[in-house]
Amino acid sequence: MARTREFDEEKVLEAAMQLFWEKGYEATSLSDLTARMGIQRPSIYSTFGDKKELFEAALRRYTTSRAADIRARLQGHTSVKQAFAIFFEEVIAAEYTKDISNGCFCINTMVELAPHDERFEILTREHQLYLAVIFQETIERGIRSGELEEGTDAKSIAQALIVALIGLTVMMKSQPQKSFIDNAIATTLTLLK
Repeated sequence: MARTREFDEEKVLEAAMQLFWEKGYEATSLSDLTARMGIQRPSIYSTFGDKKELFEAALRRYTTSRAADIRARLQGHTSVKQAFAIFFEEVIAAEYTKDISNGCFCINTMVELAPHDERFEILTREHQLYLAVIFQETIERGIRSGELEEGTDAKSIAQALIVALIGLTVMMKSQPQKSFIDNAIATTLTLLK
C-alpha cells in the first residue's frame, strides 16, 4: 500500500522556489532545501527528482505565475500606453523598496545556468518569447483601439520592450540612480507611438 504524502506539494515547491530565487542554483545546498521545505531528502527525491529537477519545477512554477501576473497587469488598463508605463513603474518601484534585490528568478537563471546548460537556455528563452507574445498582444490591442498608429510593428516593439525589461531587471541589482532608470524607460516607452 502506497504511503500518502504528509506535506503539501505546492507549498514545499513554493518554498524551494523562494530559496532558489534568493540564493541561485549553485549556492543552494540540499541541506538548505530540506530546512526551508520542511521535508527530508528522500521526500524531495521521490516527489521532484534530483536538485536540478527540483530547480526546473521551481522555475516553471515561477515563469507560469509571472506570465499570468504580467498578462493580468497589462490587461487591467484600457490604455495600452498607460498599461506599459504603470507596469515599468511598478517594476522599478518594487526594486527600490527592497533592501536586497533578488531580481527576476528567470533572468537570474538565464545568467547563472543558461550559458552552460541547454535545458535552462531553452526554458529561459521560452519564457522570454512567451512574454514577448503577451506584450505583442497588448500592443495589437492598442492598434485595434486606435490608441497606437496603424502599421505599428507590434512584434518588434514587443521584443524591444522585453529586452528593456531584462536589462532593467539586471541593472536594478546594482541600485542605479533612479533618474537614470526613469529617463531610460521613458525613452523606451516612446516606441509606443
